Amino acid sequence: MTAQKKHRILLSNDDGVHAPGLKVLEKIAHTISDDVWVVAPEAEHSGAGHSLSLRKPIRARKLSSNRYAVDGTPTDCVMVALNKILKDERPTLMLSGVNHGNNIGDDVTYSGTVAAAMEATLLGVPSIALSQATIHSQPTKWATAEHYAPLIIKKLLENPWPPYVLININFPPVVSQSVKGIRVVRQGVRTLRENLIDWYDPYGNPFYWIGAPRDNTPTEIDTDLEAITENAISITPLHIDLTHDATLKTLKTVFS
Repeated sequence: MTAQKKHRILLSNDDGVHAPGLKVLEKIAHTISDDVWVVAPEAEHSGAGHSLSLRKPIRARKLSSNRYAVDGTPTDCVMVALNKILKDERPTLMLSGVNHGNNIGDDVTYSGTVAAAMEATLLGVPSIALSQATIHSQPTKWATAEHYAPLIIKKLLENPWPPYVLININFPPVVSQSVKGIRVVRQGVRTLRENLIDWYDPYGNPFYWIGAPRDNTPTEIDTDLEAITENAISITPLHIDLTHDATLKTLKTVFS
């Protein structure tokens, strides 16, 4: 078997099946294997997190031999892909993205991009989430992700990570020549939370809009926030098990 045929790769995202970042991800995936499958949402689901469609049927529309659009969340897409479309020959790798905008710090709890990789991880497929940071009013530097991702993914595949761990990669909002290295770092925490904007409808009734811009200023060193702020690529392993071991140990003594 040739290197190009070694992996079966599943692609998904939260920006939708026609998103430019998914086209970039397809190019990235084809540097690793010829066996690439796309199962992505019909429409954008940014901020969907690890949500499921529990109150409506999920339909998968075949666009071409290896390409499907699902009218559900990113998590729905991965479930349909692994349990139905590719159940007879499961992928050996799942790539999610390339997201339009970074997924660092608190973002990982909201991100549909990370959630798609999380669902595949739970279902036993090694998974990587990829995001391209942006600067408002500037063109998205998709070429940066396209340039660096193949090298990073191939190195990761040569050094397999444990079960129930997914890899979160973020590319800084600069051209590839201006990237200041690759850093393996912790997930950070932002100083500020989401901005909630007050507005009024034509009848004077108030409504609220969650603003996208948030403070990326790092609160700690050696984090994804710091890496992106300093125009470096961040690589962060995320553990599905959210148990806090130190508190678990303390509470065992409290309730013993």
